[in-house]
Amino acid sequence: MAERRKGLIGGMTRNMDIITAVGVIAIVSMIILPISPGLLDLFLTFNITLAIIIILLTMFTKSILEFSVFPTLLLVTTLFRLALNISSTRLILSEGKAGEVISAFGSFVAADNYVVGAVIFIIIVVIQFIVITNGAGRVAEVAARFTLDAMPGKQMSIDADLNAGVIDDNEARKRRQDLQLEADFYGAMDGASKFVKGDAIAGIVIVFINFIGGIAIFSWQKDVPVLDAIQQFGILTIGDGLVSQVPALLISTASGILVTRSASLNSFGNELTMQLFSVPKVIGIAAVLLFVFGIVPGLPAIPFFILAALCGVVAYFLAEEKKQKEAEEERKEKAKADRTASMEKEPEDMGRYIHIEPVEIEIGYGLISLAESGEGGGDLLGRVTAVRKQNASEMGLLIPPVRIRDNLQLNADEYIIKIRGNEIGRGEVLYNHLLVMNPGSSEIDIEGKPAIEPAFGLPAKWIDKKYKEKAEMLEYTIVDPTTVIVTHLSEVIKANSHELLGRQEVKKLLDMMKENYSAVVEELIPDLLTLGDVQKVLQNLLRERVPIKDMLTILETLADYGKNIKDTEVLTEYVRNRIGRTIVADYLSKENKLEIITVNPNLEEYINENIQKSFQGSFPAIDPSITTKILERIDAILQSSKASKPIVLTSPRIRVAFKRLIEMTFPQLAVLSLNEIPNSIEFEGVGMVSVNDN
Repeated sequence: MAERRKGLIGGMTRNMDIITAVGVIAIVSMIILPISPGLLDLFLTFNITLAIIIILLTMFTKSILEFSVFPTLLLVTTLFRLALNISSTRLILSEGKAGEVISAFGSFVAADNYVVGAVIFIIIVVIQFIVITNGAGRVAEVAARFTLDAMPGKQMSIDADLNAGVIDDNEARKRRQDLQLEADFYGAMDGASKFVKGDAIAGIVIVFINFIGGIAIFSWQKDVPVLDAIQQFGILTIGDGLVSQVPALLISTASGILVTRSASLNSFGNELTMQLFSVPKVIGIAAVLLFVFGIVPGLPAIPFFILAALCGVVAYFLAEEKKQKEAEEERKEKAKADRTASMEKEPEDMGRYIHIEPVEIEIGYGLISLAESGEGGGDLLGRVTAVRKQNASEMGLLIPPVRIRDNLQLNADEYIIKIRGNEIGRGEVLYNHLLVMNPGSSEIDIEGKPAIEPAFGLPAKWIDKKYKEKAEMLEYTIVDPTTVIVTHLSEVIKANSHELLGRQEVKKLLDMMKENYSAVVEELIPDLLTLGDVQKVLQNLLRERVPIKDMLTILETLADYGKNIKDTEVLTEYVRNRIGRTIVADYLSKENKLEIITVNPNLEEYINENIQKSFQGSFPAIDPSITTKILERIDAILQSSKASKPIVLTSPRIRVAFKRLIEMTFPQLAVLSLNEIPNSIEFEGVGMVSVNDN
């Protein structure tokens, strides 16, 4: 039996969408189809029950989002009441009766006096229409406006927490959704209050129609005396009006409670208790005043004395409770002071003054809007987070959160990118403008302010947004200010990623690897290499923009050669040989070929004979004039070649030294060794580095 009941409830729960849809259709059908007085009594009772449930729910909810369906429910309940009014009107005018519920309300609430009932009905309508509904509608309107105005700031706060790592993606997504739902709720409530106003007006019209129509029909068509018809239909009409307006008043009150409790953190009862009785002196003063009113001649003494005594008792108990709390707090403070006095005074924590952010962006006051969502601005915080994710995906390096702060010492349109407190990059962007570049040449045929693109040093122009269509027609590259900053940030991070890889970051990477590949990590550290050795190898790879996402291959290579080799530079070369496909993939042309610049064998031999080792690695100690010729030759090849991604190909023995030789002048030019190139890769020569004096 229990299982059957459980299955029935589960089936209803799964099909509540169908049940709700059928219910709404049934409400609309009641407007057209007649119903019996008994069924009308059931629906009227259900209407009252639903109103009681709704007003109780509003008192126990802690947030408007817990009852966000209220605006739609308000529409459905209004439609339901109107359908009941139409059904009761049909019965009153056709049969002269409308069930026991309406008769009971007319007889009991109105005391069998339709004049008294009419007065009560009018008072209820006035309270609902003028006081509660107008107030609730105004609160919802103002709340909707304020919520919408505050959305950019709140979204910026959410993005800042996400960027700082305080919350994760799921929490940020939930907060944004809640923020949107809150704004939608107040907007919907602003419109839904019009339903209640219309319902009150419709109630007055229906009461008037029932009263006049009933008297006319039964006195003229059925020969009922006019006074009897007035008495009969007066009671029925008032009963019908009261039985509809009482639930409407409850639901209107519920809407007022809900929209005025947006800042509450607890249920209405808890908030009321904590705030109304928070000051015992107030309750005590009220008791004294009530006692004074009780002894004033002409005022009823007993009610004032009873309430004075009640307030006095409540004030006494609240005062005692407050004293106990204060005594407890005093004991805790004293115990804390005793513990502090008994302990040796700790030195002042100066750590916060020397803390350095791994990566930070400082922006001028004119660019603060770029960190806000809105028309004309850019979601800088969100884009920076995307850069961190992209770097983790491409390079395998976990970039720490990027701190964005304003710096009043900068120019309004200026920004600085810092790595570990040191300025690495600087640029200037114009807010509400676009940066355009001509991929074909440096000439840009649009009015604007000449500029240099900060990430790659390309000639560009800042143009007004009204010239965007013209720039698109000329096939210029167009980027917004936010894109300029995040692109510059991305290039700075890639170029300096080795500085962001400390021992703690390496430890995190190894811990992640240990979850699935514990054998290789345990074999390597600490028996073969130290954590610092692994860090140096990874830094060597990152320094030349080699991704370290294939950590398994890297660690296995170090485990293979770490037994006999402790030189991290040599170990790095062995790792590069193993992950050659990963290295080469970034430099393949559209035809899947490597565009290579070779080195003359005689020059290679000369460099190899003059390599010197230091604690910083291998360096070629060659004549400065030869170095100059090498650099000039490389520059000439790059200028004349049409290669999109040229690399320098050397023998393994001089690769590191040759890279150190040219990296100051050509930091973006990759130097690969023959051992790093898979056999399946085709070459396309674009030039040879040679000198006449070697």
